[in-house]
Amino acid sequence: MIDHISVHVSDLDRSIAFYAAALAPLGYVVVMEFPGAAGLGVAGKPDLWLGKSEKIAPQHVAFRAERAQVGAFYDAAIAAGGKDNGKPGIREHYHPTYYGAFVIDPDGHNIEAVCHDPPVAAKKAAAKKAPAKKAAKKAPAKKAAAKKAPAKKAAAKKAPAKKAPAKKAPAKKAAAKKAAAKKA
Repeated sequence: MIDHISVHVSDLDRSIAFYAAALAPLGYVVVMEFPGAAGLGVAGKPDLWLGKSEKIAPQHVAFRAERAQVGAFYDAAIAAGGKDNGKPGIREHYHPTYYGAFVIDPDGHNIEAVCHDPPVAAKKAAAKKAPAKKAAKKAPAKKAAAKKAPAKKAAAKKAPAKKAPAKKAPAKKAAAKKAAAKKA
């Protein structure tokens, strides 16, 4: 699990304003500020750090979001000065329910909000079907377990019969000792 990530920016104040606005729909706020750096996060814990730097190498940072938040992120980021890099929508080439939006920040970083869950309507339909399927699947498993139980008991009864030859082994040793005594 990633605890935090740092993104180098050329103008810290401009980037703080952009990220605070773009990530507000996801619950992000500026949590900490230091000379040359700022931490944004949710619930008082910064997990995105912006750091002033002379050298900027474009990065891709994706934030997990609910489906409705993806569109809100996109709109807020564009309003804050971001450039469109992919409107909210399904990206089936990643997987069938990948719903994301992409924006280029003021320093050229590709910022994304993504939801991996299926649409709410599909979730509700799956939830309605799931209990019936689970109940149907569990019932045969219980019957199968009940059928197997007598077999386990039978195996347990047979086990002592297998141990019986081990008891005969001392008798064979006694017979061997008697035969050796006769020879002597």
